[in-house]
Amino acid sequence: MKLKMKWLLLTMVITITTVLTGCEPLLVLDPKGPQAKTQADDIMLSIWLMLGIVIVVLAILVFVLLKYRASKQPKDYEPPHIEGSPIVEAICIGIPIIIVIFLSIVSVKSNYEVEATPAGYEDQEPLVIYASSSNWKWHFSYPEENIETVNYLYIPEDRAIEFKLYSYGPITSFWIPQLGGQKYAMSDMVTTLHLAADQPGEFMGRNANFSGAGFAENTFEVTAMSPKEYMEWVEEVHATASPLTEEKFEELLEPGHLGRSTYTGTHLEFAPPPEHNHGSTDTDAKEDVDSEHPEEHETQDHSDHSSH
Repeated sequence: MKLKMKWLLLTMVITITTVLTGCEPLLVLDPKGPQAKTQADDIMLSIWLMLGIVIVVLAILVFVLLKYRASKQPKDYEPPHIEGSPIVEAICIGIPIIIVIFLSIVSVKSNYEVEATPAGYEDQEPLVIYASSSNWKWHFSYPEENIETVNYLYIPEDRAIEFKLYSYGPITSFWIPQLGGQKYAMSDMVTTLHLAADQPGEFMGRNANFSGAGFAENTFEVTAMSPKEYMEWVEEVHATASPLTEEKFEELLEPGHLGRSTYTGTHLEFAPPPEHNHGSTDTDAKEDVDSEHPEEHETQDHSDHSSH
């Protein structure tokens, strides 16, 4: 019987090892950018901290069970009546409070880091990309390059990327696990997400918020490349891609799944994003409004000068 149990345990160990050997690393624990690295470090810190707590608690449990088991005491033994122990109570209450305070400080610090321009890229101009979702696809508008792509994203490595997120349908969540955390895209406001890829490669992106029947396939591909390769791609698009018209964009918004497609021009020209820009400074927000309504701005300026 013991021999069978040994073979059973050995078989289980070999099977589990074989299965895990073929598994790819968790994407959130395989960061390819500074924002994702910060979040991966926080996850591992939490895992090791919780593992340490579990080991200590189990060790104390084993110690208590062995030391105070009934078989070691005489039959007429009666435990002393204890009202309480200030030391034990301080340990049981104080240690969890210290752990919560520590994790809170780490979390708040990390939140400020991932909500700002990635560390090391503060002195360079970020590449602004408007990422909008519709049922069930992603539209990426590059105002700087005057390009728009559907369901795929090309970015230069070692450059800060500033995503402007919004939706033409239900609330979605923009997520590239190896570059950073997810953030919601909504129909009535623009949210800002700062990311960067510190090495070239291909990454998976997806909508992480359930948004209907086509949610499972609401994914996109991300390719980080050298600045030279990126500019070559931009030039190739301008030489070969068709222009994006308002009629074509309305067709793209129809519910359904599509493959990859590329266009010159962006839909921002005839279908601007929501005016409320969450995550930008007041100056940036004012500049966005002024650029979208130049005539109103000029009229206001004229009236202001006239009043003087």
